[in-house]
Amino acid sequence: MNLETIEIKAVVPARGLAESMDFYRALGFGATMESDALAHLCYGRTAFLLSQFYNPEHANNFAMHMLVANADDWYKNVEASGVVTRYSVRLSPPEDRPWGIRDFTLIDPTGVLWRIGHAIPV
Repeated sequence: MNLETIEIKAVVPARGLAESMDFYRALGFGATMESDALAHLCYGRTAFLLSQFYNPEHANNFAMHMLVANADDWYKNVEASGVVTRYSVRLSPPEDRPWGIRDFTLIDPTGVLWRIGHAIPV
């Protein structure tokens, strides 16, 4: 019996798949698969599925956490991308958290909360 797992991916809701695809592309994500209802997005070795599914209660309570090498560099990337103005999304500056992560938050056009951060060296 082989119970090896290969990967697990979150399925992120999108109110409008085209708008969300443009948003994530502006951040540097690429699509390896696209259909009218689903897309597979990746940045380096990280990936998630973006789904044309929108329920406000679900979307506004959905959160993603992305661990990166440097949260400050990612924050600068988000600022430089222009998504905050273009999509009227919210972005908070990086902060050191008591749980040992330096991160910032970004809320996508659908209302999904992203925490993007790196581990604080001990």
